[in-house]
Amino acid sequence: MIEVSAKLIGGPIFMPGSKVGCCITFTHPPMPSDTRSQSNSDVLENLAWASVQINCLCLTNDNINFPSDMCVTKDEKFLGNSETSFAPCLTDNGHVVLSTKPKILFCDVGLSPGENKSYLYSETLPNDAPPSYKGHLVKYAYKITVGMQRLNSPIKLLRVPIRVVAIHGLTEGVTCENSIDLSPSNPFLDSQYKHEECDMALQILQNITAKRSPNFYNITNSGGKVARFCLFKQAYRLGEDIVGTFDFEQTDVSCIEFTVSLQCEEAVNKDFVAVSPRPRKDNVSIVSYNTQHQFCANTLKSFLQLAIPLNVTPAFSTLLVCVKWRLHFEFVTSTKTSGEKLNETKEGTCWTGPENIDIETMVWDLPIQIYPSVPSIANDPHAQTRVTIAI
Repeated sequence: MIEVSAKLIGGPIFMPGSKVGCCITFTHPPMPSDTRSQSNSDVLENLAWASVQINCLCLTNDNINFPSDMCVTKDEKFLGNSETSFAPCLTDNGHVVLSTKPKILFCDVGLSPGENKSYLYSETLPNDAPPSYKGHLVKYAYKITVGMQRLNSPIKLLRVPIRVVAIHGLTEGVTCENSIDLSPSNPFLDSQYKHEECDMALQILQNITAKRSPNFYNITNSGGKVARFCLFKQAYRLGEDIVGTFDFEQTDVSCIEFTVSLQCEEAVNKDFVAVSPRPRKDNVSIVSYNTQHQFCANTLKSFLQLAIPLNVTPAFSTLLVCVKWRLHFEFVTSTKTSGEKLNETKEGTCWTGPENIDIETMVWDLPIQIYPSVPSIANDPHAQTRVTIAI
């Protein structure tokens, strides 16, 4: 028996254009003491070959006609390389949209009991690689596949999942030099070393999401002004809180309650949706995450605080699907005339809510920008993800 383990260097999260590092170790466990008298040739384990490849698979529902020009060729999917029989995606479901060139780690290697050999695999992800995504209509999944074969044995595969995050919407030509560095400064770090280690994309991301620019919105319906909403910034990172305030003073319509939801809109290109005789919207999926509900009758001010989950996918766009984020508002308002309060009481008396209220509901969607967060393990050499199998 041979144990094969793979450890991702620097954590499981990568960006398009970055290098993926993986240390692959082949170990022949020590033999029990009662079998050590056998000769070396009897216990030597031989491996014929081992290859590694990165693949991205796209899975869609049955109503989507996946474009053939977005898949890799059959030679890339099934043959992989003319020098090996390695075919990691042969039995997988889905469409292979990205496939790196297989790299051969070794050929014909023998391991004695207690011996191990390690190999370092390094590959650069393409700049146009789609991000990892698990939606209702489309899914993108990445994996590093290590294929190996012992003599006179079937091929075994070791799959290591990775996550790819992309920064969507950044203009080309923007550099760290012409943008203000808003990250916290550390006087104990050498500035020259800091600039050498600065990743341009992450620096731009920090600059975009750190800037605060309050935006005010007057929310109105047919009866007049309902509320004034303030959102302190438009760009957020995963794990941050969306903070805003509501002002119900000097309004024309009384707001009874409101609900705010963080929603993800997943829209598939209509050109790839199967034609149906019945009208439907199978190309759009809206999922709500965190929601805040509050009663605000006779309230002058209120606030909004919604957390962005760390496991969601930031906004991105490909030829097949477009993912956007928004805040979905629902307001329940009273139909009373302008300036009329709900059961207005005199000073010193106890207020009681009305038994019946004539209401109407209005909705409003506010687009926001969500970007990836900078993983703290990205620069940690001890952050590793390990997967092990026995062959």
